[in-house]
Amino acid sequence: MEFDFIWIAIGIAVAGYFIGNGLQNFQNPGVKSGISDFFDDDDEHELIKENDVHYFIGISKEDTKHLLKDHPDIPHIIINEQIYYPKAQLRKWLLSLGE
Repeated sequence: MEFDFIWIAIGIAVAGYFIGNGLQNFQNPGVKSGISDFFDDDDEHELIKENDVHYFIGISKEDTKHLLKDHPDIPHIIINEQIYYPKAQLRKWLLSLGE
């Protein structure tokens, strides 16, 4: 019975932390702090295989092949004869296309 109260107390403490952190940044939602920073930085160093780029861009495989062929300046890395695209740099490059 006592062990159940410990889990309830831990749950309330964790919920309080997240609610407090949310209220702290309520007026400024763009601010990153605490645990959310840890999870958001993951895709900065993530690599996408050439065959999976179409999932990230949201277009068909055929259109992606033409895009990659027409724009050889897309940031990419070659490892063991396999082409990878850094997710953050690819996102930045795609946003610059619209300018």
